[in-house]
Amino acid sequence: MGLAERRAIAAYQEKQFPEVKKNIDAAAGFPLDLEIRWETLADPNAVDVYADCFQKVYFTPLINALRAVASDDMGKKALKEGLKKVVIDGSEGYGPSNFKLESGVLTLQHQPYTNVDDVTDRTKGIQKLLEESL
Repeated sequence: MGLAERRAIAAYQEKQFPEVKKNIDAAAGFPLDLEIRWETLADPNAVDVYADCFQKVYFTPLINALRAVASDDMGKKALKEGLKKVVIDGSEGYGPSNFKLESGVLTLQHQPYTNVDDVTDRTKGIQKLLEESL
């Protein structure tokens, strides 16, 4: 990862990610442990679109799916008991077929610049996975 990518990721982490994390925790109903493999999200050809892509590929679908699952007390309880951590990994793959929930760890593996605008499909995929697995 070059200097331009490191700067862009650091700027995102400092300026935008705190609000994203707050929204994720609010949607889940509890502080959710996140492991974001930032180095897998870097692309020297996409530095100018990091914020938009990260939001559309990972964070908006995750937030929307968590809100949908936690829409009632049963869902809130299932999330709190069954979801311990979310891992975001941009190293390979794309789409809901690359999402998994194992031992309380939800892994969202999706290339950060592929099918960026398919927010609804990713949201539905995460929601379905959580509802079937919790």
